[in-house]
Amino acid sequence: MISSKEYIAGSYRRQLANQIGEYECFVPNSLNKEFIIQNKIFELNEEAMRLVGELNAYLHIVPDVDFFISMHVRKEALQSSRIEGTHTDIDDVVLDEEDVSPERRDDWREVQNYIKALNTAIARLSDLPLSMRLLNEAHAVLLKGARGDGKTPGKVRTRQNWIGGASVNSAVFIPPHVDILPELLSDLETFWHNNTISLPKLIKIAITHYQFETIHPYADGNGRIGRLLITLQLINYGILTKPTLYMSDFFEKNRASYYDALTEVRSHNNLDHWLKFFLEGVIASATSSKQRFENIMELRSAYAKKVVTLGRRAENANKLIEYMYASPVVSVPQASRLLGISKSNAGPLISALASEPIGILKEITGFSRNRLFILDEYIRIFR
Repeated sequence: MISSKEYIAGSYRRQLANQIGEYECFVPNSLNKEFIIQNKIFELNEEAMRLVGELNAYLHIVPDVDFFISMHVRKEALQSSRIEGTHTDIDDVVLDEEDVSPERRDDWREVQNYIKALNTAIARLSDLPLSMRLLNEAHAVLLKGARGDGKTPGKVRTRQNWIGGASVNSAVFIPPHVDILPELLSDLETFWHNNTISLPKLIKIAITHYQFETIHPYADGNGRIGRLLITLQLINYGILTKPTLYMSDFFEKNRASYYDALTEVRSHNNLDHWLKFFLEGVIASATSSKQRFENIMELRSAYAKKVVTLGRRAENANKLIEYMYASPVVSVPQASRLLGISKSNAGPLISALASEPIGILKEITGFSRNRLFILDEYIRIFR
């Protein structure tokens, strides 16, 4: 049993490789031991759990909550990908590929892959335990057809990687050698399911994220899979019943502090600093998600009051808006198919929703044909 003050993150091990010469990589210590956590960290954990519990309650209050969760997933995918250098925004993410400007399509694909990877992994939790096998499946989806497609999607790396610098000699950080990965990943999996360790679940998730990013098991996509893993653990441990809490927005807004907090553990064994940062992130993220749900409920009520003025068209208008909570961009042909009405009826309906005094939809192309309409105020909640 060790206190977080006595925690030793790991040690450096000298390696020799034919292609890159001699270097030192960092090998993290085993996690499967009892930790004594400082009282101030426990107090933060209690506050974080209280707010997450309040957020979880919204899943039972908000009607058709799955529509809105799909937008939360998009928001998470966008912010997690931004940390890795993609340049796109929520207005692009909700578009179909052909509607995205060519120079942004690579970034758009990366965000879409993250959405697919997260949704696939969450679905697989019902028949596959939290494991490296599950993460490998998510990793394969994440990199498929994107810029990391040539970096062994779905497989643990077989070569040394590093963070920062043009080579291993100028690297900011060098993760463990490939020969040590099986032992380290086995230890990590054991930690996830080790119920003999009496750690609060959020603290266990925080330690997992640090360890995963330190092991850096993939040739590419480690940051995104590591942040995706946070969501999987929240669901797997029963902290959330649906994926409504995401950390990437907090990490992206505090990017330098995020990387510094991870580095503090490796360089100064300062686990408390990382745990404090992580739990503050949970508190901020839960508060932000709660506020979004409150804003959504207020906006939904305002929409309902406007739509009722449409008389006989109100029923179809409500159906269309309900669909757009999950996919907030629509064209006249799409509305026609969704509602089972003719284009000659769908066009005036959309025009009514886009015109004053209703103004729920906003035209975003500026074209006279092939126009697209966005649920503008709703999208603003996620910007």
